[in-house]
Amino acid sequence: MKRLLTPLILILTLTAQAWASKILIPMDDAQKNHLKAYGIAYWVLKTHDTEIDWLLNYRGGSFMMPQTQSFVNELVIRGVSYEVISDAQAAQILSEIAAADANMDAVKLQKAPKIAVYSPKTKQPWDDAVTMVMTYAEIPYDVVFDEEVMNAKLPEYDWLHLHHEDFTGQYGKFFHFKDQPWYIQQKQESETIARKFGFSKVPHLKRAVSQKIRDFVLGGGYLFAMCNATDTFDIALASQNTDIVDAFYDGDGFDPNANSKLDFSQTFAFRNFQVFTNPYVIEFSNIDNQPEERGLSEHNDYFSLFQFSAKYDPIPTMLTQNHLNVIKGFMGQTTAFKKNLIKPEVVIMAENRSAGEARYIHSPYGKGFFTFYGGHDPEDYRHEIGEEPTDLNLHPNSAGYRLILNNILFPAAKKKKQKT
Repeated sequence: MKRLLTPLILILTLTAQAWASKILIPMDDAQKNHLKAYGIAYWVLKTHDTEIDWLLNYRGGSFMMPQTQSFVNELVIRGVSYEVISDAQAAQILSEIAAADANMDAVKLQKAPKIAVYSPKTKQPWDDAVTMVMTYAEIPYDVVFDEEVMNAKLPEYDWLHLHHEDFTGQYGKFFHFKDQPWYIQQKQESETIARKFGFSKVPHLKRAVSQKIRDFVLGGGYLFAMCNATDTFDIALASQNTDIVDAFYDGDGFDPNANSKLDFSQTFAFRNFQVFTNPYVIEFSNIDNQPEERGLSEHNDYFSLFQFSAKYDPIPTMLTQNHLNVIKGFMGQTTAFKKNLIKPEVVIMAENRSAGEARYIHSPYGKGFFTFYGGHDPEDYRHEIGEEPTDLNLHPNSAGYRLILNNILFPAAKKKKQKT
């Protein structure tokens, strides 16, 4: 009897798989590698011209796609959890999601976005969370810097990430590293590019670069920035008509009335802020919530994701998909944003209410969109220059890194008109 049952079980299993026609990639606690799951979704879109259903708020933002043996093989190779389901089961899931009283929705992912990372070509003494997680998830990207931006290469891309970069032309205010080879090399690189494009000093180049990036978003591009690329980008846009940079960095003094000349109509996210013109103060402005203002430590630093209506506000819902709603905080040169300095049209998607700060914000801008995410590395609370990069093999289920990857897939989604 045992010999008869074994072939029968095998036949039934193979028959069930033949009938099944969908793959469900769960993104709740059942998933053993959330980060690589995004890479699978990108790979399917990029190499197979196949649509994917992103099931918003269903089991942590799961993905559903047609079943093929090549997809199954790739899931197994990359160590991503999956379930093979029938057409009937897939229809039942979509019906459950479509119910009027269910805060869920299904969004079609249609085309893999072409990705660029704005980063110096010279070696840097720090890592970058976005490039690390894209490499780990096996999502391809190109590196661009000031020359490519000034040569109008950005329209060739759908999605641009601003690396840990200072758009004010003050080299990160890392004055205490001015004798280090990497600092000298980056300063020389920026000065060379500035001269190439006819600028007398680096802050003028960075202003022009910021304007080009702004135009990229106005024209329909997607911008994502972390750490001090968030506030220095807006500072550069606001200071187009004044000088905020001390002679220590550019050879001439700053305008003592600079703060009264800032133009907040040019900025993406922030308004009514004050810049810090002291070259020996490592902060750029009062946008960033300082440690003494935050009153938090590694042990109690957490931020909460807002819950949005999947059917009425699909964009912030996409960007906040996660298996956790409360995420451990992490610091950076820019850690968090004072809520009272954020423009009213900007959506706050995550906050630490006790500290009065926003950690994750988003808004349409022209025909495009931008998202700013405070902090440097979601799995390294206080990352220091020169430290070893985070090994994401140790953090395959990182909720903080998932927010980055939501942004990478966001441009692939077939957009629905927001109802609110």
